[in-house]
Amino acid sequence: MLSIRSFARAAPRTISRLTASAISRPSPRVSLLQAAWKPAPIQSFAAFTSSALRRSKGGEGDDELVAKLDAELEMENEMKDQEGLPTSVKDYLENCPFEIIDTPGVEDVVLTRKFGDEKIQITFSISDINNIEGEEPYEDNAMADEEDNINQGDPSSFKTAPEDSIAEGEGEAGEQQERSYPARLNIIIEKAGKGALNVESVVQDGVHMVDNVYYYADAAFAYAKTPESIQGRQNIYSGPPFANLDENLQAMMERYLDERGINAALAVFVPDYIDMKEQKEYLRWLSNVKDFVEA
Repeated sequence: MLSIRSFARAAPRTISRLTASAISRPSPRVSLLQAAWKPAPIQSFAAFTSSALRRSKGGEGDDELVAKLDAELEMENEMKDQEGLPTSVKDYLENCPFEIIDTPGVEDVVLTRKFGDEKIQITFSISDINNIEGEEPYEDNAMADEEDNINQGDPSSFKTAPEDSIAEGEGEAGEQQERSYPARLNIIIEKAGKGALNVESVVQDGVHMVDNVYYYADAAFAYAKTPESIQGRQNIYSGPPFANLDENLQAMMERYLDERGINAALAVFVPDYIDMKEQKEYLRWLSNVKDFVEA
């Protein structure tokens, strides 16, 4: 189109100088058109198209990313082979009364069982292993205040025990290695036509700690997950915080749960199973991302 527009602009300037002899000569329009339509533009267009297509198939860093994903996969697989199935997980799976529902690619793990006329469901999530990042260890406020009062005295008036002379860095490292993360449990105990108890609790370091015990006359509220169903149960009085109950009542409630398999063995199993499942899901994620980048 550009050569045609140039030819049209040149025509008025040449028409006044046309003579018979000029007319008899080969028309210059042919040469102009030939010059305009030389294959050079076609070649450059083809080259541009090929390079654009090559760029559209992936960025320059794709190969490096795939190589890094491969390296991560290899390292994680080696770790998995070396560690194997944790003993606590193996022993629990062989002896526990629960059926385990573990869906690949899903964060939640569900344990179910029958206990008499009760249907029990326990749910925990591998997301708890990620939520611990950056959290400070739990500290009893009363003990912290007592330590502050001691520290306000004259240091020279206190005797230092041998174990107190351990380097500060070494003590912190030891705490970091020993401290585990809390894993939350959502427990539902349902009786047909009688409603359900919904227990919120935490397991850590082999200890099961109850936070709340709710009662719902309509068992459907205990399983609420949608915003509408959760909103529907908010106005229902479901019980006081567990810590506000009489200590004897707390102990009896803990025994009630223990008899149903919600005990120290479960408290040891859950964090170890979360570790194992999180590694499996990470491997699956690495593989899926690698396949996507390579596609």
